[in-house]
Amino acid sequence: MSQVSFFLILAGVLLNAAAQLLLKAGANRLGHFAFSWEQVLPVAWQIATEWPILAGLTCYAISVVIWILALTRVPVSQAYPLVSIGYVVNAFAAWALLGESLNLLRIAGIAIILVGVTLVARS
Repeated sequence: MSQVSFFLILAGVLLNAAAQLLLKAGANRLGHFAFSWEQVLPVAWQIATEWPILAGLTCYAISVVIWILALTRVPVSQAYPLVSIGYVVNAFAAWALLGESLNLLRIAGIAIILVGVTLVARS
């Protein structure tokens, strides 16, 4: 895999991870709401006007374009497993930025993911 291909995949994965974090930040700002027909429009408006949610959706859109560029250069069977890097990034970022827990079992899972990503990237 060339450096450009790896960079495209990594950029797409990082944008996707940023999108998840932004969506979670936006969801935290929204808070808990009841699901009912009366709430559909007010909740939709709240969602549509939360800047972290809009920023997250923008990151998703850009990541799709970058991902398509990556797939023009790398077989999907090699590129897609690298998406797992996003799990690693999100676990540590959610711990650092959102105060989510990161226990020993999750760290062990992250280590296994990194080993798998390394094997796929080198194949």
